[in-house]
Amino acid sequence: MPETRSALDVLVVGAGLAGLACARDLIDSGPTVRVLETSDAVGGRMRSDRLDGFTVDRGFQVFNTSYPQARRRVSLRDLRLLPFTAGVLVHTDRGRFRFSDPTRAPRRASDLLPGRLAGPRDLLALGMLSARDLLAPVRILKRGEDRTTRTALASAGFSEEFVERFFRPFLSGVLLADELETSSRVFHLVWRSMLRGTLCLPADGIGAVPRRLAAALPSGTVCLESPVDRLTDDGVELTAGGEVPARAVVVATGPGPATALLPKLDMPAYRIATTYYHVAPRPPLGEPTLLTDSRRRFLNTCVLSAVVRGYAPAGSSLIATSALRGDDEHREAGVREALAEVYDAETAGWELLTTRTVPDALPAMAPPQPLSRPARVGPGRYVCGDHRATGSVQGALASGARAARELLRDLGR
Repeated sequence: MPETRSALDVLVVGAGLAGLACARDLIDSGPTVRVLETSDAVGGRMRSDRLDGFTVDRGFQVFNTSYPQARRRVSLRDLRLLPFTAGVLVHTDRGRFRFSDPTRAPRRASDLLPGRLAGPRDLLALGMLSARDLLAPVRILKRGEDRTTRTALASAGFSEEFVERFFRPFLSGVLLADELETSSRVFHLVWRSMLRGTLCLPADGIGAVPRRLAAALPSGTVCLESPVDRLTDDGVELTAGGEVPARAVVVATGPGPATALLPKLDMPAYRIATTYYHVAPRPPLGEPTLLTDSRRRFLNTCVLSAVVRGYAPAGSSLIATSALRGDDEHREAGVREALAEVYDAETAGWELLTTRTVPDALPAMAPPQPLSRPARVGPGRYVCGDHRATGSVQGALASGARAARELLRDLGR
């Protein structure tokens, strides 16, 4: 990294979403800032790789157009977003059903008629829940009683059958909590974002989002391949040797590096998720739709190349299937067998392109869950990341913004 002759105002350690947002807000208010990133690219776990002509995101990830922080910081047009279908397909022991938003795709909502995917009681509960989460001021959702998502769904009037058939398999993939133990406040905010926004993928992969954030910073702000060994009284010490002085340091890394740099930091447990990327000669589903399994043999699956054609070379289809926890030598075979059933396709000839296990995919967010936590953890020490908020893209960006606000206040700006 370039030499620093005089002390910077702020060093941000980590060039993920939170760190990049924090740096941008600080720079806009005048302090001198540098971002130190361990790896060879920005994004943290929100990255995309090119492998044999395929685009492989580091775990299945989507971009929601409703996130206020994302809309404020990134041009959605520049991301060249391509949408998923407004709904989800649910594989059950009674066949495949489509759960669609009738306000967006009324012709595809026939499976929401009573007696198919849901009964009259569940449809009424769904309408009331969705109307409240869509239209109520967000402060109402944030201040509501916090309990588990399962308890909140039962209180809202949903039958156990509908919860098990739809909500549990779908939300397990969204919240990475198989027992619906996530904070109900977090659930309501997530449900609201889905009702208000569209799930998409950037044409160049999910890694395009942090790349756009980094491109908005002044040249030379981000220093790649610059791992930090420890924090010092005057700044940080680099793993390669040498100290970089700064008046304040913001730790914006993943949970492991963050607790290594700040051993007393209170860090929640994280969920582990594994995504299997298979290549098929033909798409097993001819639409850009998420597919869930009521037997929960996996979290969700989709044909990525049906969403973004450029995710796979011509003549090939790329299928991503995610599951909770890490990989083992027998798991992929079980997933492949389940995919043959839910897609009604021959999967024995599919090629396993790669497997991506993300050990810090999402923080556990059991109730009572604070929706935002203070960034200042000591004199001249700040921390941000999805573990300080709601675990989403919106949460990571908002956490970075909060760290910048608190730091600017302490600097007297």
